[in-house]
Amino acid sequence: RAQAVFVPQELTTVRVQDPRVQNEGSWNSYVDYKIFLHTNSKAFTAKTSCVRRRYREFVWLRRQLQKNAGLVPVPELPGKSTFFVGSTDEFIEKRRQGLQQFLEKVVQNVVLLSDSRLHLFLQSQLSVPEIEACVQGQGSQTVTEAILHYAMSNCGWVQEEESRP
Repeated sequence: RAQAVFVPQELTTVRVQDPRVQNEGSWNSYVDYKIFLHTNSKAFTAKTSCVRRRYREFVWLRRQLQKNAGLVPVPELPGKSTFFVGSTDEFIEKRRQGLQQFLEKVVQNVVLLSDSRLHLFLQSQLSVPEIEACVQGQGSQTVTEAILHYAMSNCGWVQEEESRP
């Protein structure tokens, strides 16, 4: 009789949470969001990570994924909506949900998952130019090193701990 082989299902949970207004009250204020990732997937270098990213960086990421994915459709981002009716908090919450849905769809797509820019976006705090340099081999670290370095520095966990009441 054939033995059933149990293959653990690969699970990736990605959450966009804790929107924070940076430089509040100034002309260059923006909101950034905490991206918390927990996975048992072999596709990811770090099994848990936590970074902060702003909308502009998501826009960059989507553009890059689109460029490299060929015919694979890349999920939409929530709109930029300049004429938003309602409170800022409401807008931020809607955007947060939209960004989370975007990432949930992206991490389920094998083609998009093979893009190392996505991994650096989700698992390191490198800036967009630094991600570009790293992917092109011009950074001081490889993609894997950059992710492991960030994971070891515990930044992700420190933020996680601080936000607990």
